[in-house]
Amino acid sequence: MNDYIKCIPIVAAAFLPAIGLQGAEGTPLSALDLDCVVHVRSRIAPPPKPGKTVSGNPISIGGRKFADGFGMHGISRLQIELDGRATRFTAWTGLTDDSPDPGPVWYEILGDGRMLYEGAPIKRGEAAKEINLDIKGIKSLVLAVQSPDYFNVHTAWADARISYEGEAPKAVIPPREKPYILTPPTPREPRINGAAVFGVRPGSPVLFQVASTGDGPMRFSATNLPSGLALDAATGRFSGKVARPGKYPVSVSASNALGTATREITFVVGDTLALTPPMGWNSWNCFADHVTAEDVRTTADLFVKHGLRNHGWSYINIDDFWMTRPPPDDALWEKLAERAIERGYAPLKIPGADDLPRLAGPARDGEGRINANPRFADMQGLVDHVHSLGLKIGIYSSPGPLTCGRCTGSFGHEEQDARRFAEWGFDLLKYDWCSYRFFTPPYDRISKTELQRPFIVMHEALAKQPRDIVFSMCQYGLGDSWEWGADVGANLWRTTRDIIDTWSSMSGIGFSQSELAQYTGPGRWNDPDMLVVGHVGWHAARRASRLAPDEQYTHVSLWSLLAAPLLIGCDLTKLDDFTLNLLTNDEVIAVNQDPLGRAARRVARDRNLEVWARPLADGSVAVGLFNRGELPAKVTARWDNLGIHGARVVRDLWRQQDLGSFEGEFSAEIPRHGVLLVKIRRAEKIVDKNKQGE
Repeated sequence: MNDYIKCIPIVAAAFLPAIGLQGAEGTPLSALDLDCVVHVRSRIAPPPKPGKTVSGNPISIGGRKFADGFGMHGISRLQIELDGRATRFTAWTGLTDDSPDPGPVWYEILGDGRMLYEGAPIKRGEAAKEINLDIKGIKSLVLAVQSPDYFNVHTAWADARISYEGEAPKAVIPPREKPYILTPPTPREPRINGAAVFGVRPGSPVLFQVASTGDGPMRFSATNLPSGLALDAATGRFSGKVARPGKYPVSVSASNALGTATREITFVVGDTLALTPPMGWNSWNCFADHVTAEDVRTTADLFVKHGLRNHGWSYINIDDFWMTRPPPDDALWEKLAERAIERGYAPLKIPGADDLPRLAGPARDGEGRINANPRFADMQGLVDHVHSLGLKIGIYSSPGPLTCGRCTGSFGHEEQDARRFAEWGFDLLKYDWCSYRFFTPPYDRISKTELQRPFIVMHEALAKQPRDIVFSMCQYGLGDSWEWGADVGANLWRTTRDIIDTWSSMSGIGFSQSELAQYTGPGRWNDPDMLVVGHVGWHAARRASRLAPDEQYTHVSLWSLLAAPLLIGCDLTKLDDFTLNLLTNDEVIAVNQDPLGRAARRVARDRNLEVWARPLADGSVAVGLFNRGELPAKVTARWDNLGIHGARVVRDLWRQQDLGSFEGEFSAEIPRHGVLLVKIRRAEKIVDKNKQGE
C-alpha cells in the first residue's frame, strides 16, 4: 500500500452513516477523487466531474439519463485500493450520447492482477450495459476502458457504486515503474548509421553529416563523389553544391584504430526533399513560451556531447515565441477579436503589457522583414553555430497574422519571410494554422481549397529560395490533410491534435494511423506529433515523462514503424541513461529511416493485442507485436498476415539479437502496454559440408 500515491478517499468512513451513502446500495464512485483517473488526452484537461460527461453535459447513454457517475475518455484507467473490504461493484457503462467519435470501446475490470470482467464492444447510441460484480476479497481493483480505433471517444461509468465494510476505498495512482535498458552498448569498432539516402535540389547547398559510432578519432573517405560535392575527412561532413540532377551512389568509409566500416549513401539531386523522416528536436514540449537562443544553442551542443548526432539525429527546431508580439494597443487585436466573434470563436484574449515583456519590439523592420525578439538577438549567429556542428536548424511561423502564442505570423508577408528564413540559413519551416482560422469559414464549413490555400502560398515562396527548406505543415489533420499534404508541397503534415505524455494520448494517436499508411513515402510523411520521452513539461516544472518504460518502448517502436518524423522535445540537460538508450538504438532507427519509405499497417488484431508490419528495402519485414491491454499476454505474428512464407529468422531489434528460425508464425509474451519489435528476414540455407557431393 505504501508504494502507491493515494488520492482522497471516496468518503471518510466516519461520515458515511450521517450522509446515508454506504449500505446495501453501496458508495457512489463519483465521490472519489477523480484526479486519480488516468485518461488525459490534451495538455490542459480537468479531471472528470461527478454527474457529467467529458464534455460537461449530464450523463446520457443510449438515450437513458443517469443522475450519477462520471465521464472518461475512450482510453482510460482508474485504480482503487480496496484491501479486501469490498463486496460488490455495480455500474452502467457505454458511450455517452455526446461522444464525438462512435466507438466501439470495451470495458474491462481487473482484480489483483486477473481479469474479472471483459465487456463486449459497444458503440455510441447503444443501450447502457449493466455490470454487477462480486469483488469479495479483492485488494486492488482496476476499471479500464479500451478504444481500438477512435481517439476522441467519450464514455461513462454511470451509477457506479462499491459496497464495502470498514475503512473507505481509496483511489491510487500506481507507482512509477523502474526503467530498464534493452539495447547493448555501442561497439567500439566503426559503424555508419542513419539515413542511407539524401535529397537535395540542383544547386542548393548540401549539409549532410555522416552518422557514425565507434572510438575516436575517426577518419572518413568517399569514392564516386559527384562534381561539386566534397567530404571533410576529419568531421565526416558533406558540403558543396551539385548542379546536375540524378542519383549519385557514394561509397563512404569510416575508420578508426579498430577497423573500417563502409556504406553506400545515395545523394538524389532533384525536386524532392526529406527522403527519410526528419529526426531531431523541437523546443515546444520543453521550453514552450520561454524558449531562448541559449536554450537552443545548449541543446545543439548536447546533441554532440551525448552522441545523438552519431545516430542520425540532425534537426534543432525552434518552435513558437522566437518572434515579437504586437503591443496591447495594436489595431490588429481589435480586428482579430471582431473576426473571432463573427465566426463563433471564444473572444480573443489580448495580452497585457507585462505579459512576457521580453517579446516586445517591432514586428518588422523598415523593409518589412520579420524581426526576432530580444531573446534571439543574434539569429544569424545561432544558425551558424548549429550548422558548425553538422546539424540542421528549423524555425516556426503561421499563415495567420499571429502564431498560436500570439506572436507575429507571416500573413501577407509570405515571400518576405521565406526569404528571411533562407537568408538566416534555416533548413526547415514548421507552419502552424493558428490565427488563420479567423480568415476562413468555421471548420464544419471550410472547403479543401480554403484549407490548402495558405500552404500553397508559402510552398511557392520557399521554392524560390536558393537553399532547401523542408516544409512541415501543422493544421492538426483538418480536412484529412494526409490526402493532399503532398499536393501543396508539404514534406510532412500533422495528422492529429497535440500529443502529451500519457498512455491515452500516445496510444490513441499512434494506433489510429493504420489507414493513413498509403499516403506516406519518401518526401511526404504523416506526422503524429513529437516523441514524449525524457524530461518534458511545456515550461512548467519539467518532469520525467509520465509514460511507463514499456509504454516508451511502444512509443518509439510504433513511431519507427509508422515512418513518422522522430522529433524529441525533452530537456537534454536532464538526459538520463534510459532515455539516451531509447534514442540511440541504430537497428530501431534503421526501421524508421528505411529508404523504401513504406509505413506500417495493422495486419492483425485480437481485442487488445495487435500486430503491425512494414516492408523494408532489403526484402525483410519489420513487425511490432503490441499489447494494449492491462495484463501480460501472448501475441502471435502469422506469416499469412505478413505476406511471407517458409523459414524466417526473427531478430529482436531492441536487444539486437536473433531469436531463432521460425516457420508459419512467431509468438512472444508481451507485457502490459508493451511491445516486441522484430525484423523478420529470409533464413539463409545452411549447407552441411559433410553431405556435400552425396
